[in-house]
Amino acid sequence: MNVFVTGGAGYIGSVCVEELLNAGHDVVVFDNLQEGHHAAVDKRARFIGGDLANRLLIAETVKEIRPEVIIHFAANALVGESMTNPSKYFRNNVGNGLNLLDAMVAAGVGAALDGLRPVVDLNFADFSFGAMDEIVNQAAKVRYWWNRPVPLVVRGTTGFAGGGAQHNNSLEAWFCHVPGLLVAMPSTPADAKGLIKTALRGEDPVIFLMHKMLTGLRGEAGGPDDLVPFGQATIRRPGTDVTVACYGVMVGKALRAAETLAADGIDVEVIDMRTLMPLDLDTVQQSARRTRRLVVATEAYRHGGVGGEIAAAMSESLFGELASPVLRVGAGFAPVPHSPVLLDALTPGAADIERSVRAAVRAGRAG
Repeated sequence: MNVFVTGGAGYIGSVCVEELLNAGHDVVVFDNLQEGHHAAVDKRARFIGGDLANRLLIAETVKEIRPEVIIHFAANALVGESMTNPSKYFRNNVGNGLNLLDAMVAAGVGAALDGLRPVVDLNFADFSFGAMDEIVNQAAKVRYWWNRPVPLVVRGTTGFAGGGAQHNNSLEAWFCHVPGLLVAMPSTPADAKGLIKTALRGEDPVIFLMHKMLTGLRGEAGGPDDLVPFGQATIRRPGTDVTVACYGVMVGKALRAAETLAADGIDVEVIDMRTLMPLDLDTVQQSARRTRRLVVATEAYRHGGVGGEIAAAMSESLFGELASPVLRVGAGFAPVPHSPVLLDALTPGAADIERSVRAAVRAGRAG
């Protein structure tokens, strides 16, 4: 099949292009001529560089190559006449972005039930509020109702950044509370690619959350078959004195805190959870049993969060074995402010993790 993809150099688009090529399809990628974009596209695909906002250029390209399927990963790739009169340019389907969130997810659920593997990109995870019935009451429950696979990926950015309260919610705990959904939240480019590929090849709906502040992160991303399994945390930094369990943007902050603490002789082990449903509590338990101290660090609110679940599980399973209470780092319980000064005060950082680790060490020595 001849497939035309706009925005295929992004991290979601490039992975989907790779999967299409692995399935034997011919793929043409149209994306901006920015530094690194061409290099991000699989060399088996034909790359055409141009302005994604140039409707005429995209329409002319579609007219030239006459694809059977068009897929748009670029929100601004509105291709004018080729969209309003698609039969004039190609023979089959147009996968274009909708603006109705419930319709987007509903179409994704239907496509998954029909044997496809759709990716619904909400941009901001906050926009999922308009599609909660489709996510929670439809996608998450089909396996329970009919034992049918729903290979759907719903992707969105999450976490605190500029822009005010409406676009800065941390929603991972909401989705972890729904049986039937898998939840991934990577901290590195390699995990972003490996987890999205695992999600695309799976049989269940996945909520794929990427922190806004990690959008520009660059690094090695692995090859076509470098998958990251769900439910398997990884140790980012080995240590002997205190375990810090974290995920997403907090992994980098924990690693920075660990380096500062190392100068004072405190050896911190940093665990990246990578997926939050399923949640790898065994790795955390094994580490905390060795170090005898545990700090759980999340950017989300402490109240009702994933960090509280990890802390409670470890307090139960390691009762009597720890040298100090399990400590938690999280955001203050308030709407996310637009003011940069107030936002900085609300957002937990490396210094907060450092203080909690020092408190755990002091409590252990006092005991």
